[in-house]
Amino acid sequence: MTHERFSGPPPLLVGIMPKQHPEVLHTAFTLAAKLSAPLVCAYVDEASYLVEWDPARSAHRLSLHPDKDDDDIRAVSTDLKAVIEAAMKDASAGGAPVDWTLRTLAGDPARALARLAAESNAPMIIVGTSERGVAHRISEALNGSVGTWLSHHQSRPVLVVPFRMGAHQGKL
Repeated sequence: MTHERFSGPPPLLVGIMPKQHPEVLHTAFTLAAKLSAPLVCAYVDEASYLVEWDPARSAHRLSLHPDKDDDDIRAVSTDLKAVIEAAMKDASAGGAPVDWTLRTLAGDPARALARLAAESNAPMIIVGTSERGVAHRISEALNGSVGTWLSHHQSRPVLVVPFRMGAHQGKL
């Protein structure tokens, strides 16, 4: 992991979340390596809302669940860092490692990713599709799709990485 400021080309931005399908990070690291670009991995805590946006620091946020401790967010960040490091090792096997950093944001995922992309001058935003299943479809119907919102409301290219599942593992 590197510092927030990268030298050279602007970083690619990838939206990540716990238990996300691994194709998203693998695709992001592979693309970053081919483009010789760093990678900013961004996790958006939807249980918080943005109070103040300060690009030099993490977002100032307040929790929608005040009894929830910052230790929960630190635990999620620690778990995500381990997943990112494993994905980076897989994607860069035999090649040069990619410089990366993890940012934790607050609020609506699509809007938070768009703000960070603008602040970091990211040439592309990479996100995954929703998992399959009824619960995920209901959530997407109520909350909207991050990839769809991004592709309609900002000027950067958006790469939506599909969830790859074998034909024998589920229905389309």
